[in-house]
Amino acid sequence: MDHASSSAPGRVVLALEDVGKSFGAVAALRGAQLELRAGETHALVGENGAGKSTLVKILAGVHGPDTGRVLLDGQPVALADPAAARAAGIAVIYQEPTLFPDLSVAENIFMGRQPLLPGRRIDRRTLARRCRELFDRLGVALDPDRPARGLSIADQQMVEIAKALSFDARVLVMDEPTAALSGVEVERLFAVARSLRDSGAAVLFISHRFDEVFDLCDRITVMRDGQWVSTDPARDLTVDRVVRRMVGREVSSLFPKIDVEPGEVVLEVRGLTRRGVFADVSFDVRAGEIVALAGLVGAGRSEIVRAVFGVDPYDAGSVRVSGEELRKGDPAAAMAAGIALVPEDRRQQGLVMELSVERNATLTRRWKLARGGLLSSRAERAQAAEWSKRLQVKAGRLSDPVSTLSGGNQQKVVLAKWLSTEPRVLIVDEPTRGIDVGTKSEVHRLLSELAAGGLAVVMVSSELPEVLGMADRVLVVSEGRLVDDIPRARADEDSVMLAATGQGGTSAGAAR
Repeated sequence: MDHASSSAPGRVVLALEDVGKSFGAVAALRGAQLELRAGETHALVGENGAGKSTLVKILAGVHGPDTGRVLLDGQPVALADPAAARAAGIAVIYQEPTLFPDLSVAENIFMGRQPLLPGRRIDRRTLARRCRELFDRLGVALDPDRPARGLSIADQQMVEIAKALSFDARVLVMDEPTAALSGVEVERLFAVARSLRDSGAAVLFISHRFDEVFDLCDRITVMRDGQWVSTDPARDLTVDRVVRRMVGREVSSLFPKIDVEPGEVVLEVRGLTRRGVFADVSFDVRAGEIVALAGLVGAGRSEIVRAVFGVDPYDAGSVRVSGEELRKGDPAAAMAAGIALVPEDRRQQGLVMELSVERNATLTRRWKLARGGLLSSRAERAQAAEWSKRLQVKAGRLSDPVSTLSGGNQQKVVLAKWLSTEPRVLIVDEPTRGIDVGTKSEVHRLLSELAAGGLAVVMVSSELPEVLGMADRVLVVSEGRLVDDIPRARADEDSVMLAATGQGGTSAGAAR
């Protein structure tokens, strides 16, 4: 493990002292403290709602602290806005990409800083060259001139990372940068982070993946309920000690899987094909079964489940629920048949961020809650309150915008929206991406209980421990084809990864 940098960490570059921040009646930070040193990679960990995102936004100049001080090179500084933070040498890579979809990749990276020709015309040749230099450094092949619209989450994240690198920052803040990246992309990013650290930059790394934290970071700061808990050298800590400090309790089991005897086949997929994306995909899912689609980023897993739900088109094949064939390309028909889809990108596809928690939680039930064509806010609030209680959603008020919730609680609202439809098939795409260990355990418990109650669950996940811990069967997808169908008893990291990389598998295209 690379706990220590090649040179000893230097002076404190950026510090927070006794920082407090409240939003209405909710105290997001209380007495928070943090020291970032030159030549050091520092991890910040905590459950969703611990205050990490608020702390990052204070460093980025998005929010100002209500109390306490921000110190730059030992001197108090007011980071009044993001431009002031960038001028101070602070660059932030956010967990959720925020690109302008109709601008090119290069324009997104150098927004407001485009190289100019005489007459203040944009020098597009220089713009593209600088963009390619950044992508070469990251080891990715993206066209600088293509629009950002339609990029995968992983590619959007690489654009955000390139944007942060373009500032040559003294302080680089990485907020869940690896949540949507494959193993190869993560290693490239870590190589860049280590290079920046070794050149004297201070790197703040926020992640829920403990293997990454211990592999990359020199020190670890733990937060809980908006407060600082501890800061220690990574070599002096274990995962168990960090988790106990984060949650203030023992996490009984991260993968509380209930063994269930599968029932009748609920979902049947036969010969599903979309030219250039996936081909001849066939599988069954039974009542009470959790079936995981595993594979590398870009293998076609998300595209397959989106086609099953009817969001994306397909050229050949069929989808049946309880024996009844669905019209292709018709999400309303899929919903009526009892399929629910919790998408990978919860902010863009799962939620309407400007609407309230209660409105988002009831979007799929509004026509059933209405009486005489009119929707009662009392009925809407009662429905939202019931599911918020069942899923333990932490929110100030249900009438608050869903954008004010932490990532884990936003994910619970998406789950509530779909579970309220009482589906027979639940498709969850990256259900725990970017959420903390405590909430992750709650989501796993919920999925296990739903399956035990007879729900058929299809789970797409890039986290192998999650796949191995929760799935009754693992369907491995490689380059758009189903290459293996591995039962729980013989599923392990080697068998899944060998099949995913084309080194193993049984070329299983047929359903069980």
